[in-house]
Amino acid sequence: GPYQVVKVVDGDTIDLDINGKTERFRLIGINTPEVVDPSKPVECFGREASDKAKELLSNKGVYIERDSSQGDKDKYGRNLAYIDLDTGEMFNKSMIEQGYAYEYTYEIPYLYQNEFKNAQNEAVQNKRGLWGDGVCNR
Repeated sequence: GPYQVVKVVDGDTIDLDINGKTERFRLIGINTPEVVDPSKPVECFGREASDKAKELLSNKGVYIERDSSQGDKDKYGRNLAYIDLDTGEMFNKSMIEQGYAYEYTYEIPYLYQNEFKNAQNEAVQNKRGLWGDGVCNR
């Protein structure tokens, strides 16, 4: 790395340039509200999550961290990874901390599960982002 961000698909999926080839990455440990699935309505705060991801990642160089507990790819062939920004912060965790993503465990606990769950609890307590009063009809 760093690898260039080619496209932010939504808040939890991005395309990176890996040695001249565009590859899709699904970010481990987070889930953001749906915006791109044509069969579903745009979910509450999906647009905001996607915009936040674009703001943090567009045209940036990022670092990839793999997690052997999750394997390299998901069943759709997307790479699984944590994304680190050049500021040293982890994008996956930042999205949870700021209330733009939910903590998400796919089947097997991942490396930073406790950390991410704590980040979500804190976001909920502080009513950040989608956890705010009156946001998403809560």
